[in-house]
Amino acid sequence: MALESVEIQRPDRWSHPLDAAMTDVAVAELLALPPFSEMDRERFARNTPLDDVLRNDSRILQLEAGDLIFREGQYGGTAYLVLQGDVRIFLSRLLPGDRQQRSSAWSGQNWLSFFSKRRRKGNTHRRGGQDTRRQPRRAETPQPARPAEIGYRGSGTETRVFLQDVPGVLADHSTTSVSAGELFGEMAAVTRSPREFTAVAETRCTVLEIRWQGLKLLKQDPAFRAILDERYRRDVLQTHLHETKQFRFVPESHLEAVVESAKLESFGNMEWYAEYRKQSGKQAREKISAEPLIAEEGSYATGVWILRGGFARLSRRQGAGHRTLAYLGKGHVFGMEELAHNLLFAQGTAPLPYQESLRAIGYVDALFIPKQVVNEHILPFVRSTDLPQKIESPRYQFGAPVIDAPLDIGEQSVETGLLEYLVDLRLMNGLKAMVIDTDRCTRCDDCVKACANTHGGTPVFEREGPQYGKWMFAQACMHCADPVCMIGCPTGAIHRDSESGLVQINDQTCIGCKSCAESCPYENIRMVMSTDKMGRAQVDRNTGLPILQASKCDFCVDLGKQPSCQAACPHDALFRLDMSDVKQVNQRMGRKAG
Repeated sequence: MALESVEIQRPDRWSHPLDAAMTDVAVAELLALPPFSEMDRERFARNTPLDDVLRNDSRILQLEAGDLIFREGQYGGTAYLVLQGDVRIFLSRLLPGDRQQRSSAWSGQNWLSFFSKRRRKGNTHRRGGQDTRRQPRRAETPQPARPAEIGYRGSGTETRVFLQDVPGVLADHSTTSVSAGELFGEMAAVTRSPREFTAVAETRCTVLEIRWQGLKLLKQDPAFRAILDERYRRDVLQTHLHETKQFRFVPESHLEAVVESAKLESFGNMEWYAEYRKQSGKQAREKISAEPLIAEEGSYATGVWILRGGFARLSRRQGAGHRTLAYLGKGHVFGMEELAHNLLFAQGTAPLPYQESLRAIGYVDALFIPKQVVNEHILPFVRSTDLPQKIESPRYQFGAPVIDAPLDIGEQSVETGLLEYLVDLRLMNGLKAMVIDTDRCTRCDDCVKACANTHGGTPVFEREGPQYGKWMFAQACMHCADPVCMIGCPTGAIHRDSESGLVQINDQTCIGCKSCAESCPYENIRMVMSTDKMGRAQVDRNTGLPILQASKCDFCVDLGKQPSCQAACPHDALFRLDMSDVKQVNQRMGRKAG
C-alpha cells in the first residue's frame, strides 16, 4: 500500500526566523548602529547579506530591571548585544543550584587527573591540569553571598524570571557591567559549552539576541571578530584566569600584565569532522602526525598553554610511534610543571624541555602565556599546595639521552589499547555513548523494538558500530561534549537543551539540509521521510521529491526515565557511559577489553 503524501513548499535557510515579527524598520535601525554600521557589507555572500542575517538570526528583547537573561551552567546557542541600558554579569554564584545544574564534559574524574594520579605512584613527575571543580571567584565582600530571591512576570511563553531587590543583590555579589554597544554570552554560543556566568538586566534595557548561525556569519567581518577577541581579553580572560588554581592568588596588577601578554591562538579546524573522515583509514602513527602540533616534547619550554575550547592529545614518543597519555579539554593547563621545575628546582642545571607533546584533536582554541611572564607574574604567587611537584625523573634533559622508562600502570588503569582506541575514534567526545557487551548480548533485538515503540515505529539507533574486544559502540547519538553536528545547521534546529545539555532536534525548524548528518563523525544521525500530523509523507510541490528530516537518539527525554533501549535489555548488556569520565569507563569496562 502506497504511503499517502501531501505537497508542501520545501523549507529553506530562513523559513523559520528567530523572530517572525522582526520588521524592515527594525533592521534598518540596527544597521545604523555600531558594530553593524562599521561592517563591510561586501564581505557577506549574496545569499546571506548582512540585513538578512539581522532579519532572520536575531531578535530584539525589551527587558525590565532584574530580568534574568541566562543563568550560569545553562547551555546556550545565542549571544547578546546591548542596544540600550545596562546588563549586570554576576561573577559569583547567584541562584541556588547554578553550578550543580552544570553538565560538564569533564565532570567526575577526568582523564588528565587520572593520568596525574597514575604517574605519582611511581617516581615520574606529575603532569597536572586544572582541577575541574570550579574555584570561587574573588568577591567584593568577604562574606558568602546569599542566593538571590526570584519572582515571575508575564504568562505563557512570555513568562520571565526576575530578581527581587536588585540593589541588595548587587551589593552582595561580585559583578561587572555591560553597556550599550557591548557583546556578551558569545563564548558559550561559539564553543557549544555551558554559560560561565549569570546575566541580569540592571536597568530597563534593550538587548539584541543573535543565534549562533548568525554569529558565525557576522564573524566574517574582521571588525566584528576584533570585537569578540578584545572583549574576551578585556572582560572574560581575567575572570577565567582567576578560576585556574595556579592563578587564584595572583594580585590584580600582576594579572593585568598576564592578560596583556597572553596570545590567543587556534589550531586545526573547528569543522574538524571532514579531516577526521579523511584520516579514518590510516595507521595511528599517520593520524597523530597529521594532528596540528601545539607543543613538542624535547623542545624548549617557552611558556604555558591553557585550553579555551576543543580537545588535545597529550602523548609521548615510544619506539617508532606515539603513546597517548591523556585527552585534554577546556580549562586544562600544559607546560606549568616544566616552568615551575626550571624556576624552583633547576638552579645550576640546564632547564628541562617539555616532557610530552600536545596536539590538537581536530580543533583547539588556546591561550599562550610566555615563560618570562609566568616566572615573574604567576609562579611567585602560587600557594605551595598548588605548585606542581618537582620532576624527579625527567624523560628529556638537554644534552642527555632520552629515558624511555615504562609508565607505572595501576590496578585501576584503563588498558592502553582501549585508551588509544577511544582517542583515535574520538569516542571520548561522547557524554552518553551507547555501549554493548557483546558477550552478554543475545541479539534478541529487544532494545531496537523498544526504541521503535517509543519513536512511532522507527528506531533511532542501529545495533552496530565500531568494536573493541567485546565492547561495541552502537550507532546512537552520544550527546557529545563537542557536538560538531550543530556547526553547520542553518536554522538552529539541532541544538543543546539549555538545562540537560542533551543534543536535540526541533522537527518544526529542521529543513532537511543533511548538514548535521554529514557533519556527525560517528554517522549517528540519519535522514528520514518527513510526515505531517496525520502521518502523510511530505513532498516538494516543485520537484515531487520527498522532504527529509534529521533523526537521532533523543535519550528518551520525554519519558523522564532511563532510555527505553536500556530498560528493555534483559541481559544488562546495554548501558550508557560518559566516555570522558575514566572512573565510569573503569567501573563498567574494566582494564581488559575481553
